Amino acid sequence: MKFVLNDFKPEEICKILREWTDLTQEKFGKTIQRSGRSIRMLESGESHLTVETLLAIAKTHNIKIIAEKEVKPEK
Repeated sequence: MKFVLNDFKPEEICKILREWTDLTQEKFGKTIQRSGRSIRMLESGESHLTVETLLAIAKTHNIKIIAEKEVKPEK
């Protein structure tokens, strides 16, 4: 399964990734050394998803993050 991060808000990205793990916010938080409250705040937009947190999620849950530059056709 894959999705384009550019199409989502940071809080949506965090929720999608957590839902892929089938874990509650509390259990998901523990896997990346965060509290359930911290995950709730990320998913509600009260707190911002950092690159460090995104990488921690990816490494812990075997999620591959790929950056791809779009090549626009020449005019």
